Amino acid sequence: MKKLLITLLCCVPFLLQAQQPKLGPAPSKKENKFKIWSKQQLKFATFYTAVTGNNSLADISVYSINPTTGILEENIESTPFDYTLAFGVRKIARLDYENRKNVFYNGTESSVSDAATVGNVEGLEYLFEFDYKRQQGSKFVDQQHFLRYVHDHWILKVEYVQDGFADLRYFEASQRYRYNVAKEFSLNVGLVQRFSEPYGFDPLSELAGADFTNIAIQQGYGTNFEGEWINPDGAVVAENNIVWNAVALPNVLSEYVDQERALLPYQWNHSLVLGYDYYHYTKSFWFHSWASVLPLHVSAKNEYSYTNFVDGNTWFDYTGGLILGWQVNKRLGLFSEGKYHKYWNRAWHDFSVGFNYRII
Repeated sequence: MKKLLITLLCCVPFLLQAQQPKLGPAPSKKENKFKIWSKQQLKFATFYTAVTGNNSLADISVYSINPTTGILEENIESTPFDYTLAFGVRKIARLDYENRKNVFYNGTESSVSDAATVGNVEGLEYLFEFDYKRQQGSKFVDQQHFLRYVHDHWILKVEYVQDGFADLRYFEASQRYRYNVAKEFSLNVGLVQRFSEPYGFDPLSELAGADFTNIAIQQGYGTNFEGEWINPDGAVVAENNIVWNAVALPNVLSEYVDQERALLPYQWNHSLVLGYDYYHYTKSFWFHSWASVLPLHVSAKNEYSYTNFVDGNTWFDYTGGLILGWQVNKRLGLFSEGKYHKYWNRAWHDFSVGFNYRII
């Protein structure tokens, strides 16, 4: 993934050159053009780093009866507090309906409109954010990096996404022609290139029954003379076969699938993309909607390509979003916003909907 991030960053000079900003009078010989370009693109950008945290789940009492003494025992299960360590830089023009939530960026900002195909201004926009999180005792990494260049007739975007909570990670580049049907509505068509782990590959698909236990034994798990199952470190993970089959073995198999998938090379996937973007705004009503559909795919000829795990190259991947706000009168306001993604039969989404009623 380091190579992908380097590639992403290397795209910056080309996009800067493509933008050709109005620099005013011609620079003197002593002035560095790259320095001027950089200054132009960093204008209004914000670098930020922050640590945020809050308490997690409350302590839980787990009761059990000692099989030897018959005495009731209580164990307290504690979940450590949640936190997020964020680093980032962003330059994304806010849309008319958006207000700055905080005085300072702290990494918790999550604007649905960031996923839109077209931004509020033409030119280059970007976001680079790295989050290291602990949530409900589990640690994972989230990353979102993208460069988006919007022109009146074309759109370029390169993006790297890692969602630890959704167990998703991929690199994507797209080149689209944009046709403006009206001032508020545009269509786009183009190509998308994606680079990801071999989603669809399942090393357990041809196994059954005792094969699952044999996998665990190969991973270093085993039983002792008391019938307990122990892990490679010698710790007891199941007191009997019932607990082993119901709880421990599924976790072992999940770890095995992740391990086998990590050993395989990442896969290229080339797709056709069709999309639209619609944006209407007044002070009392706004509607912003966008969507992209990837209906046709060409994968590199590899035994682990996603096309080998589905019926042909015509599966549908798609992504879209919708933001609606309506100030019905001085008191009542309605709102709805959300986005949805589905790639390689893996979905992740977020939404909110509700109303505000102001008492006058």
